[in-house]
Amino acid sequence: MRLALFDLDNTLLGGDSDHAWGDYLCGRGILDGAAYKARNDEFYQDYLAGKLDNAAYLNFSMEIFGKHDMRQLDQWHREFMRDCIDALMLPKAAQLLAKHREAGDTLVIITATNRFITAPIAKKLGVEHLIATECEMVEGRYTGRSTDVPCFREGKVTRLNRWIEENGYSLEGSYFYSDSINDLPLLEQVTHPVAVDPDEKLRAEAEQRGWQVISLRD
Repeated sequence: MRLALFDLDNTLLGGDSDHAWGDYLCGRGILDGAAYKARNDEFYQDYLAGKLDNAAYLNFSMEIFGKHDMRQLDQWHREFMRDCIDALMLPKAAQLLAKHREAGDTLVIITATNRFITAPIAKKLGVEHLIATECEMVEGRYTGRSTDVPCFREGKVTRLNRWIEENGYSLEGSYFYSDSINDLPLLEQVTHPVAVDPDEKLRAEAEQRGWQVISLRD
């Protein structure tokens, strides 16, 4: 079966779920609003500029997971889905996913954002397969650290290649939809790279290479 790969943030969603999670925690008073939001915004601007220090960001963003049990985190996430993520759902993204399902493709969300945040979103979008940055767990609790290869830049290629080998797929005829220049390493690997509402750098790259450019927000 042909693979249809999708970035999540600012591609299938009309915003960034990782950044929105930080804003949600600040808005609820769970984190120090001013200090956390300022640092979170700095990391987000670095991400948009394609110069994110991913290791530093993961340490920053996952620290909260190590301080609370799963029951509390899951409760917060349900509220986060209702209050933040539902508003970021894009009708055209749902139509694009449906188009690939009807074509018999295997749909995969592949995202740099961690699995805790993204697994419920992938489920809501009806996408069974998720490749995401992994959160370390010990005895049923998060440690506040990441584990495995972060699913970011070249790490997306590494994680996808492993998943393909384990599940018996190939990249022949494959699609990958993304908004970000950070995903250039994976866009270069697929048969059909598609820039979705791309950032300035990816738009320039896509136009130079003759890649398709689409919008899911029009």
